[in-house]
Amino acid sequence: MLTVGWTCMLSLRIHDYLYFQVLSPGDIRYIFTATPAKDFGGIFHTRYEQIHLVPAEPPEACGELSNGFFIQDQIALVERGGCSFLSKTRVVQEHGGRAVIISDNAVDNDSFYVEMIQDSSQRTADIPALFLLGRDGYMIRRSLEQHGLPWAIISIPVNVTSIPTFELLQPPWTFW
Repeated sequence: MLTVGWTCMLSLRIHDYLYFQVLSPGDIRYIFTATPAKDFGGIFHTRYEQIHLVPAEPPEACGELSNGFFIQDQIALVERGGCSFLSKTRVVQEHGGRAVIISDNAVDNDSFYVEMIQDSSQRTADIPALFLLGRDGYMIRRSLEQHGLPWAIISIPVNVTSIPTFELLQPPWTFW
């Protein structure tokens, strides 16, 4: 793991986007775009070269997770719906997750980012929370199911300004 300072952290977010790359499985080895929660959650102080992206069970993560043990020290992939974004983030945090990526539950959403805001509970969360397009979340989960894998291996955050444009492998179903 490589520690990233605050000044470097600013260069990893372009227009309030944060990027991560799926390293495995290979059929979805793309750089994905996510947006950080607006008014809750932490920021990435560390760049993870290889960390597991574990789909939560149940997917909405509104309560106890049956695979919470696998989320400890990893990043959870959660689906929107059933409870607030903050509640989902807190569930993942309570299971020891380092961050949560919440994908839209509209699997055909390939362009509209939802602004994740705090609920009215006055609770807080310390781990980073990111919003992912529904199509991207669906394609990641589908690939894991097709390969019979319990998680993807990702690198997060990715500094896309240091990658030549012709090397930016973006999902073919999403337009940047």
